[in-house]
Amino acid sequence: MACCMMYRGDVVPKDVNASIVTIKSKRTIQFVDWCPTAFKVGINNQPPTVVPGGDVAKVQRSVCMMSNTTAIAGVLARMDHKFDLMYSKRAFVHWYVGE
Repeated sequence: MACCMMYRGDVVPKDVNASIVTIKSKRTIQFVDWCPTAFKVGINNQPPTVVPGGDVAKVQRSVCMMSNTTAIAGVLARMDHKFDLMYSKRAFVHWYVGE
């Protein structure tokens, strides 16, 4: 239906636009007719942050894509259920109480 892409780090807007044009021209992804642009793009020039001692490697750029398709509904429902289970046990709530 539609897609939101949020870039961080060393990303050139010209490359982002070129990739979107390529995706639209291949027509492998179907977009709705009532949304002519189908993409919303955000670019943040700061590189992604890394948690010291974490499992994520340091990278110069990253992208997060969110799309409103019905295929993702099952995944989001499972995540929501897991969150509800953790919240019902008050897991990690103490991290946010003082904020």
